[in-house]
Amino acid sequence: MSPSRTFILRPVATTLLMAAILLAGVTSYFQLPISALPEVDYPTMQVVTFYPGASPEVMASSVTAPLERQFGQVPGLQQMTSSSSDGSSLITLQFTLSLNIDVAEQEVQQAINAAQTYLPADLPNPPVYSKTNPADAPVITLALTSPTMPLSKIEDLADTRLAARSPPSASGPTRPPSHPTASTSRMSARPSPPPTSTRPKAVSTGLRKPTRSAPTTSFSPATTTPT
Repeated sequence: MSPSRTFILRPVATTLLMAAILLAGVTSYFQLPISALPEVDYPTMQVVTFYPGASPEVMASSVTAPLERQFGQVPGLQQMTSSSSDGSSLITLQFTLSLNIDVAEQEVQQAINAAQTYLPADLPNPPVYSKTNPADAPVITLALTSPTMPLSKIEDLADTRLAARSPPSASGPTRPPSHPTASTSRMSARPSPPPTSTRPKAVSTGLRKPTRSAPTTSFSPATTTPT
């Protein structure tokens, strides 16, 4: 007996069964959970160049601009942002999701080699590139201070209240050291002063201290939009 014979002889039941399956699929689709921060590994790379003593304007014209012209020719490039500050240049390259990060790494290396002739001759070191994940950037930074509580109680409050309520992550919240780093002999000869009640307690997630920089530019293979 053919399995399809039952469905052919009972067309009404077959139609109701297909309608039930379709309704269950539509209902299940809208019940699927949606992650606010999905774990997507974007093929992103950062290129850092150091030129001690150069101003942000010199870095933008002599270092960042030649590198951007070469990176703009890399296939699969989706977005490029750059930031020039005192003595340093940071270029972030984001590629399409379909591009392998290893292939993008080779393309970036070739672009850096092609831009060497356009960079300053007295550049101490060539540009350095590295893989990065934009999802690792912190989304919030908190600082705690109290005019009456000592530093030890503020630390306990941050560990027991804030850290317990923060969502789990791969690295977790980072904290700066409570005391300066020094050798044992020097610390024994010069004891550190006792903590005061007005000293703030900072819970940092890794944001950099902002520096004076030139205007940040945003680039895409089709258009270039200043921001």
